[in-house]
This record gives sequence, structure tokens and C-alpha cells, in this order.
Amino acid sequence: MNTDMDFNALRRAMQDNYEQPEGPARNARAEQLLTEAEKLNIPLAVIEALGHQLKVYNYSSEKDRMFVPFARLLRMWDERPEDFDAYEIHSLHWVFKWVSSGMLGQPHIPLASVEKWLGEMEHRYRLAGHSERAVRAAEFTVAREVGDLERAERAYTAWLAADRDAMADCHACELHDQGGWRAERGADAEALELWRPVLEGEYTCAHEPHAVLASSLLPLLRLGRTDEARAHHLRGFRLVRPMESMRGAYADHVEFCALSGNEARALELLAERPSYFTDSGEPRSRMDFLAVVALLADRLASLGLGARAVPGPAGRTWTAGELAAHARVEALSLAGRFDARNGTTRVSERIRRRMDRQPLVERLPLGVRATVRTGAATAPVRPAPAPVTDAGPELPALLAEARRLSASLHPESVAAWAAVAEAVEAVGGVEAVGDQALTARDRAEMTDHEAMGLGPEGVELFARAAELYEDAGDPGEALAARARGAYALALSGRSEEALDAVSEPYERVLALFAEGATGLPQAASVLVGRARILLRRVHEAAGTNGPNGGSGGGSRVSAAARNAARELLALAGPGAGDDLLVASRAAEAQAMLGELAALSGDAEKAAGLLTEASEAFVAAGVPWFAVEYEARLTGLARQLGDAEAAERAARAALEHGAPFVEAVGQAQLHLQLAEILGATGRFGDAADHALEASHWADEGGESATLGAWARHQLGGFLLRQERWAEAAEVLESALAELSADTHGDEAVVQTRWWLGDCLTELGEHREAAEHWLRAADIARRWPEQQDHATLAHLAAEALGHAGLLSEAELAYERAGDLWATLGNVHGLVRSLRARAWLAVRGRDGGGPEDAGAPESARELMGLAVGACEAGVAGVVSLAGDGGEGGHGDGEAARASLVAELAHTHRQFGDLVARSVPEDAADDVIRAVFEEALGHFTLAVSGFLPLGEDAVHDWTGALLAAGWIEADLERPGEAVGRARAVLDAYAHAADEVGVARVAEAERLLRAAGGD
Repeated sequence: MNTDMDFNALRRAMQDNYEQPEGPARNARAEQLLTEAEKLNIPLAVIEALGHQLKVYNYSSEKDRMFVPFARLLRMWDERPEDFDAYEIHSLHWVFKWVSSGMLGQPHIPLASVEKWLGEMEHRYRLAGHSERAVRAAEFTVAREVGDLERAERAYTAWLAADRDAMADCHACELHDQGGWRAERGADAEALELWRPVLEGEYTCAHEPHAVLASSLLPLLRLGRTDEARAHHLRGFRLVRPMESMRGAYADHVEFCALSGNEARALELLAERPSYFTDSGEPRSRMDFLAVVALLADRLASLGLGARAVPGPAGRTWTAGELAAHARVEALSLAGRFDARNGTTRVSERIRRRMDRQPLVERLPLGVRATVRTGAATAPVRPAPAPVTDAGPELPALLAEARRLSASLHPESVAAWAAVAEAVEAVGGVEAVGDQALTARDRAEMTDHEAMGLGPEGVELFARAAELYEDAGDPGEALAARARGAYALALSGRSEEALDAVSEPYERVLALFAEGATGLPQAASVLVGRARILLRRVHEAAGTNGPNGGSGGGSRVSAAARNAARELLALAGPGAGDDLLVASRAAEAQAMLGELAALSGDAEKAAGLLTEASEAFVAAGVPWFAVEYEARLTGLARQLGDAEAAERAARAALEHGAPFVEAVGQAQLHLQLAEILGATGRFGDAADHALEASHWADEGGESATLGAWARHQLGGFLLRQERWAEAAEVLESALAELSADTHGDEAVVQTRWWLGDCLTELGEHREAAEHWLRAADIARRWPEQQDHATLAHLAAEALGHAGLLSEAELAYERAGDLWATLGNVHGLVRSLRARAWLAVRGRDGGGPEDAGAPESARELMGLAVGACEAGVAGVVSLAGDGGEGGHGDGEAARASLVAELAHTHRQFGDLVARSVPEDAADDVIRAVFEEALGHFTLAVSGFLPLGEDAVHDWTGALLAAGWIEADLERPGEAVGRARAVLDAYAHAADEVGVARVAEAERLLRAAGGD
């Protein structure tokens, strides 16, 4: 069987191949196609195949192979220029630019050869009548490469002064190079201004804004524009990832991560592209990539991670330290080859500067997960105290600081006393320090704070602290320590035992206080411990019996806790004064009463009490104690529908807690505020806080739980701002960790739904369809099937856009069945119409299987018309019976279905008019046009009574009917319809109206009515 292809088949094959992903497979296919072209004995076929081969080599890792096909093309041009058509003549001159820049990237090609080709390019461009703009741009590139700055500036000026013509690079590529030169010269702001039209989408091409987005990353960081840098990374990396030829831009993204506290993500990017370590077809981009690898690996080593396993060249395992040394040597070796060729040291100097760059920001959250942890971007860690060699000045300073912090009830007091304990231990323990430096009271506080740091595990140490307070002559504080120990028991789940343990300290401290043998702070501390235990028992009872306590036992527990809180408030409230501890105890009593009100279901009372408590903590100078209650107040305010109060409380919690709350707590506070802001439509601010939430969740080891949820929310907020590429990156990252068990089916479905929306906007229709179908498969299990139907319909649309017509047909059929079951006429009708158009598209695609497509399409449109008519009749019937929830609702439903019917007739007419075979006889054409006109006329009459809301649809149907009547040689009717359109827009017309008027005037002229 002869498998040779003809010229047209060859051209189709080359086009198909060019649309494949960049890489060796595409290159190999181009080589096969050249062989096929040579069999045809058609010079132009060989020329086109050589041009195709040159293009795929240029956009691949095998860029060094493009010189051979170019030399052959040039020889063919010199020998027989008549074999080239206009397009191939243009292409031959166009690729001169690729060859000159490509030679610069190959250090084995002498500089004299590069200059020779530059001169050849100038000569041939002059002969062809082209501007010198592209020549001067190429000269600038050569001068910039070798470090001849004076020549580079001259060429740059001449480049911009020369006229743009057909040989000039596209605007996007020119602006990229111009901005890159300004950034290299230290003018970051100028560079970004030059790049702005590319970044904003005014100028684009196959590799822009990909490269500009990558080049902009460090200038943005240097200028402090971190939000833009993050956005450019997320958006740009998505574009660069599938482009094998863009190793240099890929390296820019790795570098950005290494210099912004995202070393873990940088490692993931290295792991995605193992071939980039060794692909040798373009030494310049390999050199830049290896320089960035050395930068990253050195950065890891500086963080103490030099022994960490990291991705590297295949064939062995690598540690960060080993990779740093290897990459540095390889990068400098390549740089040395370029410098030897160029006769300068410019390249080596540039590569050294790049490898030795320091981080530009300490931490820049990106919103995407890192599957590996480097420990490089964690929350600040307090440095360990300096070693103490004696009981000299260091220990007194540590003691003074610990006393100051504990007196102010500061959250860092536990760490301060731990530093004292470490200093004491360093000189041999308490005995070695002696009483002169460390009093009995100090020893008691040191032990007490150590117990506080242990939480539920601190019971025994609290008992020891009580003994030491007794030794120090403070029986009241000893009782307070015992109460704290009792609460530690409750925290470990032993609340009954805890209540027994606190009974004696409670009775004794009240007796001592009545006798004046202890102070108010000590008495309040015991009472707060007892109240905390009782409140914990209420929470436990609520967990067992429901939110209101449920049983009589639960009510008794609540009453006991309420009485304890009131007793504490009565004791501490009047005597607080300037005493921080007493004031904080009074505020906590208020907060307890608020919690109890919330547990009993009185949200309004709870909100008031928690507000008072939070304000009291802040007024007393201990705002960190307010954080827990401000967070709870946020939830209550949202429950009460008070968005302003919820936001106020959330911001206060974040402000007061930021310096002290652990990473997971930070994540929760940021996420809480993000959700509030999102609910009020402030998606930009909401995204900022969701971003912070995702970062802190990762730092707290909750990437797969809280972090995934934060990324889910962040993706939604970005989507609502139409930041499609950023949202897609974040949502894909969230999807990797979202699970139905942890986050619920709804979260997974919503994430895939949003992701489908993003991918559709980005033109990735096949991928969008996959996410919508997978979401639909989950939603099909839900009792309510509206989401299932919508997702199936969306997937069908995406499959159609992707050209997967049979799959789209099945998805539309599935959606239509669901719409029918739900009684949704609009959804059913639209799925039927879409299936009709798919049938026509299948017919247009050719093939024997499409023989019955026109009739199938008509049948489906007929079903759509019937469904609409039945829907209208059903609404009228319901309205007559007093249904549809009222007369107004019934009228609106009827009008909506009448409009849907009119749209269906309009589309039916379009479909019929397009169904005429090319070789049809006149009588057949006339019959088909009459049929189409019937549907257009029904559409006109359907839209007319709908008034101003449907004027554009009505005039569109009028014009469609008018053109058919003109084709049927009925000029009077055509003119009448055209004039009706003009009358409709006699007084005012928007953009659509202006277009309608222009079309009506064309119809008038065509029908002879002008």
C-alpha cells in the first residue's frame, strides 16, 4: 500500500506537527516530513519542509540543529529564487534574525562568523528593500553579548529610529528586548513601563507575554512591588511550563522563588524539568539555568540544608551542597567558553553576580502548596539566650526581663522564665547560683511558668510551684498554682477530678482573703481556675447533649459555671483598679458569661458580653487575651448578620494576635477575615488574607487541611477578580490536597467548577471539560440535581469548543435528560439546540457517518421548539389556576419562555439556511430558504411583544429575514424589514444598535431601496 502523501497532505501534516508540544518528538516528525517532501520532486515542498524543520528546531532544546536547514535554504534561494513563493521569501529573510541570535548562543561559533552573518543579513535586507530596523536590533544583541556598551547604545538608538516594516520583530518581542536592556542598565521602572503593553495584553505572540512576565520578576521585587511579582510568577509560570524552548524564562521563575523565601517551590520547579540540567542544544540558556541552580542550592546550604536531597542531573542522587558545587563549576565553565569566544570577561562576571545574589524579600507567600518543606520560610524564631558562664550580669538581666514580662502578663513570659532556667542550669543549677541572685520567689515563678508552658502535662510541676510559693511565704499564690494545676487536669480530660482538686484551694483562698492574709490577685486567680474548669464541663456537656446542654445535668453544669463567673466578676470587678491581673480576671469573667450565653443560644447577649470583655482586655493593656474572644465574637456577629461588627472583631483579633499566635492560629484568623471580606464583595482584600492564611497553614503543618481550604478560598477570590491564570494555579494546587473526607464533597466540586471557569477563559477547553465532568460525577450523588445538570452542560460546551464533538453530544444528552427531570425548560431547550449545531458541525467535518446530520439537526431543533411551546402552555395553564406564586411571577416566566422560543426559531432558521448543499438545484435552494424564512418570521413575532429588553434580538431576526427575502428576490419585503430596523434605532443606539443600523443600510442597498 502506498503511504506517500501529496503536497496538500504534507502541508496539513506540517501544520499539525507545529501545533504539537515543543520537543524532540516534534523535531523528529519534522525530519520525517522533510523526507516525504523530497519524494514529491516539488522544490516548494522541500522549501516549506526545510522552513518547518528550522522553526521547530528554533523553538526546542535542539536549537543548534537549525543552522543546517537554514544553510540549505539559503543555497536553494541563491541557485533558484523562482522556486520560492512570496511567503517563503518572507520566511527566509525573517529567520536570518534567528540564525544571528542563535549563533551567539553557541560558543563554538567564532565571533567573526557571527559578525559575517550580521553583515550578510544587512546586505540581503538592503537588496530586498527592507528597513534596517531588524539589522540594528541584531547588531545591538551582538554588542550587548560581548559587552561593547558604546556600540550597543548606538545600535539601540538606530534600532528605535529605523522604520518598522515586515522584517521587524513583533511589538511584544521588541519591547521585551528593550525593557531587558533598561533593566540590565539599572532602570527597573523604565523597563516595566516599556513592558506594560505586553503585560496588559496589548501586544502578544507565541512566546509573549511568557518571557516578559519572567523578566519582570526581579525588577518588581527590587522595586518592592511584591503583589505584582507574585501575580506575574503564577500567571507566567503557567505559560512557560509547557514550552520546552523557554529554559531561560523557566530559570527566571526558579530564581524568583529562591530570592523570595520560596525555596521549596524552586526545588519543585527543578524536579519538573530534569532534562534542563543536561540539554546541550542551546548552551546559553543551559548556563543561565545552571547559574540559578547554583544560587538556589547555595541558598539551601546557607539555611543549614546542605545535606538535603535535591533534584539534579539524572544518574545519581544529589545533596544541596553537592549540586551547588556542580552547578557552579558547570555554569562558569560555559561562561568561560563564551568569554573565550567573545574576547571579554563579561559573561563570567554576569554569571557570578547571578549566582551570588541575596534574597530580595524574606517571605513572599505565593498561595500555592509546596510538597516539600525546606524550613526556609518559617515564622520568626526567638534566638536562644547567650550561654551563661557564671552568675554575673547575664542572669540578673534575664531575671529582670522575666519579672517584667510576668508582671505585665505578657505571652512571652513563659519563654523568658525558660531562658532564666536555661541560664541557671548552665552554671550548675539553683544551688550553684545561690540565693543572692535567685530568690525563693524566683524559683517558684520559674517552676510555675515551666508548668504553664506544658499545658495538660504540667500538673506535677504546678504542685511543685505551690510548694515553692509556700516556702517563699506566699500561701495565696501557692493556692493559685494549685488551681492552675487543677485546670491542667481538666485540659487532659479529667474535669471531675479537676473540680475536686480545686475545691480546697477555692475554700482556703476565700478564707485567707477574708482574713487579709492574701491579696485580691491571688484570690481572683483561684476563682478563675475554678470557673474555667466549670466552663470546660459545660463545653463537654454541650458536646454530649447538644448546644443547649440538653439534659437536666447539663443545665446544672451551666448554672454552676455561670455562678462561678459571676462570683469572679463580683470579686475582681470592683477592685481591679490599675492591677493588670485583677482587671484581666474581671474581663475573663465577662467573657465566660458571654460564652455561656452563646452556648445557651442567646447570640445577641453573647455578642454584647464578649464585646465588653474584649474591650476590657484592651483597656487593661493585655490585648493578647482578647484574641480568643474577638475570634468568637466574629462568628457571632456573622450569625447575627452584622457584617460590620464581624469585620471589626476579626481585624482586632488579627491585630492583637499577630505577634503572639502560633502559625495555625494565624491561618485561622486570616481565613476568618478573608471569608468576611469575600462575603461583602471585597475580593482583593479577601484574597490578600486568604493568601496569608495559606502560608501560615503550611508553616503550621496544616497544608493538607486548613491550607487546602485557604487555597480553595483564595482561588475563588482571584477568579472573582478575573485573574484567571493566577486562580487556576492556586485552585490546581488546592485540588491536590482537598478531600471529600476532610473538606466535604461541596468543596471539591466547587474547586473543580471554578477551575473549569478559569481554564475556559484561558482557552484550555479540554481540561475545563475534564474538571466539570469529574465534578458532575460527584454531584450526581446529591439529592438535588441542579448542579449535576449545570456541570454536565458546561462540560458539553467545553468539549464542543475543544472539537470533541461526539463527547460533547453525549454530555449535552446527559444534561438534557437532567434538565427534563428537573422541569427546567430553558436548560433542556439549550441542550437540544446545542446538539443540533453539533450535528451540523459534524456534517461540515465530512465523513460518511455525517450523511444524516441535516435531518438529525432539524429533528433536534424541532424538539427544542416543542419543549418551548409546551413550557409556555404550561405556564399559562398554571397562571390560570392561580399557580406560579402569583400573577407577576407567572408573567415573568411566560415572557422568559416566549423569548427562548423566539431564540430557538432564530437559530432554527440559521441552521436551515446553512444546510443548503453547494451543488443544490435552484428549486431546492428556494424551498430551503422559504423554510428558513418561516422560522425567522416566527422569531420576529416572538421578540416583538417583549419590548425594549428584546430590541436587539428583534432587529437581528428582522435582518436575517430581510437577507433571505432579498435572496428570494422579494426586494419590497427586504426593504420593509431594513427600514423597520432603522426606525427602531431612530433616536438612540448603543454599539449593537450602530452595527444593526449599518447592516440595515447594506440590506437597503442590496435590495435596491436606497
